[in-house]
Amino acid sequence: MNDLKNLLIQFARGLSAHFGKNCEIVIHDVTKGLENTIIHIENGHVTRRKEGGSGSRVVFEALNTDPSRLHDRLAYLTRTEDGRILKSSTLYIKQPDGSLAYIFSINYDISVLTAASDVLCTLLLTGEEKKQEEKAESAPQITHSVSELLDLLIEQALAEVRKPVALMTKEEKIHIVKYLNDAGAFLITKSGDRVASLLGISKFTLYKYMDS
Repeated sequence: MNDLKNLLIQFARGLSAHFGKNCEIVIHDVTKGLENTIIHIENGHVTRRKEGGSGSRVVFEALNTDPSRLHDRLAYLTRTEDGRILKSSTLYIKQPDGSLAYIFSINYDISVLTAASDVLCTLLLTGEEKKQEEKAESAPQITHSVSELLDLLIEQALAEVRKPVALMTKEEKIHIVKYLNDAGAFLITKSGDRVASLLGISKFTLYKYMDS
């Protein structure tokens, strides 16, 4: 494992030097739990993260997925909390037995390039390019801690229903619980207590909703 870790760090340093200060490289060790997964980071100023930090949603989704179904995700869009657009790629590094060991993430800040493209293409904008703009606006946000990620997942889940909790039906609460469960939210310590309290249901009912 140490040899593999050192090799990944070597790759991270090489890629960050090649692509420059706008290219963040993050290595997550997912063999020891959900928190403090970042064991190495280059150009952490891009997302304002540091070694010892927690993974973003892509890490939680990976840990909530059968490793045999994980395939590298290349050249997709994410965004920072201050709205900058990143071109991201995620590589899943597995052990010989097929279990997930590391996640190697590349996040390139393309905000300046996007702004320049917007200026140049204003008069030539096509329907497909409009769709790309909409996609950038809805790109998932990179978070800094499991608490922040849980906040974001709950916010997204509530947005699915779009009504106060007090007015939600049982079916709508089930939808929220399933959304959070699929996103891996309940892997976060004490997240079940928080969601149950938010929805005004018991932990027993929460577990029933998960299995509905």
